[in-house]
Amino acid sequence: MSSQLALEKVAVRYGSFTAVSGVSLSLEAGEIGCLLGPSGCGKTTLLRAIAGFEPVSEGHINLRGHTISQPGGLLPPEQRRVGMVFQDFALFPHLSVRRNIGFGLSALGAGERQARVQEMLELVALADYADAYPHELSGGQQQRVALARALAPAPEILLLDEPFSSLDSELREQLAGEVRELLKRNGVTAILVTHDQHEAFAMADRIALLRSGRVAQLDTPYNLYHNPASEFVAEFIGQGNIVSVTVNEAGELNDGLGRLDMGHRHWRAGEQLRLLVRPDDIEFDELSQLSLAVCGKSFRGAHYLYDLQLPDGQHAPCLAPSHVDVAVGGHLPVRFNLQHVVVFDAAENAAT
Repeated sequence: MSSQLALEKVAVRYGSFTAVSGVSLSLEAGEIGCLLGPSGCGKTTLLRAIAGFEPVSEGHINLRGHTISQPGGLLPPEQRRVGMVFQDFALFPHLSVRRNIGFGLSALGAGERQARVQEMLELVALADYADAYPHELSGGQQQRVALARALAPAPEILLLDEPFSSLDSELREQLAGEVRELLKRNGVTAILVTHDQHEAFAMADRIALLRSGRVAQLDTPYNLYHNPASEFVAEFIGQGNIVSVTVNEAGELNDGLGRLDMGHRHWRAGEQLRLLVRPDDIEFDELSQLSLAVCGKSFRGAHYLYDLQLPDGQHAPCLAPSHVDVAVGGHLPVRFNLQHVVVFDAAENAAT
């Protein structure tokens, strides 16, 4: 059975500049994917190539088993059955919600078009706003109108280009979860482009993290967080610091930071490692012999997020209960919980 969407070794070039290189990924019907990464990594270029707005220089793109892009061959966007939701929603200000949603349904008869628009209005819970205009709606409601308009022609795949970026930051993750539920309930295959990992986690089944036009890791949100393939992935996903350490034969780290237990691996005396230390890998322990200097702190309600200085001057985060209130310049007694810490070999990551 062929995938709903398949990219095979796709490259996009502008003259001598390569924006995307060697990208392969696929989505099954009803699956939600995400192109995640920092500005300039190629994620929007890749989305535009899927939509048909950019030609591919190498590789090919298939939709439901049919090639829609290859070097020298480009199916026009309007023939791809691809829905798009843009950053600014691109709603027509002079049209009502009803007419915005029905804009792309001119091929249908009047009765069928009216029924489809009503179905979309109910789908996004905006039936009571059918005759309102975009400026009369909240940002979240405008976003749902844009979603309904994109879904109305029943596209084979829905592409969402930073669809929450113009909204209040507190609403983004909530709306991403709501959009995911709506798409899943209706079996819609979709790709989200975002630089915000929280949006990606709230919405996607699988995430392609891009770096300089290439896929750094294609995985589930869980594996990206807990099993990053490189230091770049580790530092981009989640919150944490990479610290350099040495280890002895027993797996004990320098400066009394704790002991690694990595199954059957044998350590060499003086071996250098790079550890990804998340805030929950360092725990407050008032009985600990290890006490680290507090260089900064941030109140998070139930917790304080501390910035701690290690004995050798490196920094690491610690999430402690908010009743543990140590002033900047003081010392916090802690222990390293290294049971699930991510370890990178220092030599292997020297070039990343």
